[in-house]
Amino acid sequence: MDKVTYNGLTFEPYLTRDEIALQVKRVAEEIRRDYGNANPMFLCVLKGAAIFAVDLFRECGIKDSEITFIRFKSYSGTSTTGAAKQIMGLDEEIEGRTVIVVEDIVDTGITAQQLMEDLAKKNPKEVKIASLLFKPDSLQTGVRPDYIGFSIPPKFIIGYGLDIDGQARNLQDIYVICEDKK
Repeated sequence: MDKVTYNGLTFEPYLTRDEIALQVKRVAEEIRRDYGNANPMFLCVLKGAAIFAVDLFRECGIKDSEITFIRFKSYSGTSTTGAAKQIMGLDEEIEGRTVIVVEDIVDTGITAQQLMEDLAKKNPKEVKIASLLFKPDSLQTGVRPDYIGFSIPPKFIIGYGLDIDGQARNLQDIYVICEDKK
C-alpha cells in the first residue's frame, strides 16, 4: 500500500482490506450469535457506512433480517461540525423490532446520540450500534457502540467508505492522515 493524496493532504496506509475483512467477519459472528434467531433491522447510516453495512449484512447471513438506510452529515473536510444534520430519514416501521445501527465510525458520538434519541421515539424493542471504527478518546457523549471492529486514536482517516469531501470512499484499505508534511 502506497501513500495517497487528496485535497493536498497525504495519507498513509493504516488498515488493510484483509484486516478489515477479519473484523467484519468477527463482528458479524457476534451479531449472529446475539440475534441469529431474530429478525433484526440493519439501519445503515449513509454515506460512510454503506460499504461496511453491506459487507456486514451479507456476512451476518441472518435469514429474516432486513437492511435500510438513513443519512446524517456531521463532517466538513477533516473536522466534525459538532452537529449532526439528518438528510434522509427512516421510512420503515421499527416498533417492537430489534434495530442494529451500522456506523462507519463513532467519533464524538453526537450523531449516534441524536440517532438513538430519534429511534427511541419509534418504540423499537432494542437498538444496538455496530461501528467499524471507534475513537474512544474523542467521545463526547455516553453513547458507545455495542459491536466494534477497531478502536483507533483520534486521527482523520479515509477509505472503505470514509471520505474527505466526497473523495476516497472507494479505497479498499483505510488510510490515516500523515502527521508530518514530508
